[in-house]
Amino acid sequence: MYLDIHTHIYKYPYPRPCSLQMDSRGYFEMFLNEEQMLARHDAMQIDRAVLLPINCPEVYVPQSVGEVIDIARASGGRFIPFCNVDPRVYTNTSDAPLGFLIEHYLKEGCKGVGEVMLPLAFSDPKVQNLLHFCNEFALPVIFHLSALVGHHYGLYDDPGMPQLASCLEKYPDVTFIGHGAAFWSEIGTLRAEEDRIGYPDYPVDGEGSVARLMRTYPNLWLDLSAKSGYNALARDKEYAVGFLNEFADRTMYGTDLCYFKEENRLAALLEGLRDAGRISPATFEKIAYRNAERLLGLL
Repeated sequence: MYLDIHTHIYKYPYPRPCSLQMDSRGYFEMFLNEEQMLARHDAMQIDRAVLLPINCPEVYVPQSVGEVIDIARASGGRFIPFCNVDPRVYTNTSDAPLGFLIEHYLKEGCKGVGEVMLPLAFSDPKVQNLLHFCNEFALPVIFHLSALVGHHYGLYDDPGMPQLASCLEKYPDVTFIGHGAAFWSEIGTLRAEEDRIGYPDYPVDGEGSVARLMRTYPNLWLDLSAKSGYNALARDKEYAVGFLNEFADRTMYGTDLCYFKEENRLAALLEGLRDAGRISPATFEKIAYRNAERLLGLL
């Protein structure tokens, strides 16, 4: 069984305005609700999953953290809630008292913060203020990394991820969990800077910034969810084997499931590597669920 570190659910799903075509069931693209997500997870052998509230109004309809807490409480342990705190809340300043809100959500059962996806740079003072309070509470933070400033969604960083490196150094009690195309594109050396925007399909020519940062900062962990995480491994399986074996203690399975039509090929890839003896059963179990259990205190 798997523990999915990255899922999104709306109790009352809404149609996405960018979806101009109906799917085969006659619906516009909509988020899954809890019943639909549980059915998907049962089919995928996912025993538990972290729920990440969405609060990025630039792209999505913002979601109440309370909604996610309610869904988790009613799930019998299947769903684990995170909170999501937009650092622009309260005062839209770099000294907003975010600690009060974070502490409130922790008392309500939230285990971390994320998915942080607002379109600001890691170095933005408001983001720094959020990370300051996450450091005070020693929280895991799942972030989506973007290669473009203020575009679409995701925290921006430069090639090589120097802003992330600075934050890893400055906030040692935050467990930063890397996610997104811009992050995972740097599993290898970039042939072109624009490769950070998409999903490079060429082999890993040389080691990228992800491995360098992982070796330097023990508070950086990895979220394998979405096409970005899968592509990082599938584009060069020979490199992926060494990578997974080296960083087995801080790598976590995830799906980033949101909609009906999404596929999940990560489990098949990981199981294939295990069955072929390329990663051990112990390494597979760490990635599949044990690391997340340890990080979130679920043991």
